Amino acid sequence: MTTVMVLAGLVLLFVGGELLVRGAVRLAAGLGISSLVIGLTVVGFGTSTPEMVTSVQATLAGTPGIAIGNIVGSNIANILLILGVSALIFPIVVNSTALKRDGATLLAVALVFSAASASMTLGRGVGIVFVLTLVIYIAMVIRQERRAFVTDHGAVYDKAKALEGADPTLVQAAPEETSAFRSILFCVFGLALLIFGGTLLVNGAVALAQQFGISDTIIGLTIVAVGTSLPELITSVIAALRKQADVAFGNIVGSNIYNILAIGGVTALISPLDVPEQILDFDIYAMILASLVMVAFAWTSLRIGRREGALLLAGYGAYIFFLLP
Repeated sequence: MTTVMVLAGLVLLFVGGELLVRGAVRLAAGLGISSLVIGLTVVGFGTSTPEMVTSVQATLAGTPGIAIGNIVGSNIANILLILGVSALIFPIVVNSTALKRDGATLLAVALVFSAASASMTLGRGVGIVFVLTLVIYIAMVIRQERRAFVTDHGAVYDKAKALEGADPTLVQAAPEETSAFRSILFCVFGLALLIFGGTLLVNGAVALAQQFGISDTIIGLTIVAVGTSLPELITSVIAALRKQADVAFGNIVGSNIYNILAIGGVTALISPLDVPEQILDFDIYAMILASLVMVAFAWTSLRIGRREGALLLAGYGAYIFFLLP
């Protein structure tokens, strides 16, 4: 039953996230919001809702190991596992904007998140700072993307394009499917599935940890983190298969920025939490190291080839080896 709860929770999170994104995109389009703004905000937040709901549910359930482990573990899995698989399929081309602006932003927020986690409780003040930082970042990105001469898009834009590549119906919704009532219905139903799926996943993960004598932190860093990163895995692999490798890179970087600022910020706003010592002693440093390695690989020749992809995958294997008892 425990395994069934975990699997059912993951399925409901995936389906709920898909419905929420579809409904939100159609509602925004019906209100006359531009596709660029939709991609940078609605789609960006929507694809991160499985991680957000799971972390919030875990915080409310009194299991901070799952809540923080989900954020840190998802960022590590996005870089080492998902980017590694994508690079093996087709070499990743990195555009200069995603590297200079968004790569630097990712490293900065990872370092700030790590410093805050090590020095204080992640309370509402930290949450407000994280959310405001994300708002300022998105406003800056929208301003830059709207300039007519910009052709070298950034990570959050690529995150939206990756999802559109995986689900072309998000690019243009059919006229009969853009009514406000149906769009709101999609959003409400999707959110309900997300909440129910998140509850199932957290409860199943806690039971699984107790059953095998493993800490909830380990479960959060592995099963929950990889499970809630399935949208990023699917969209990045599809982008790589379609030889949109620059989009695959931006999708990962954009997702990691959202994970720290949006999910970490909202989770801290709802319920202050202390980061488990195990994450502070090892996994925080693994996340920073993975981010540095990714930027270093991209910086060398503005591409991440199959050899680098294999090294990233080997790094994830080593991380799991050292993580598990």
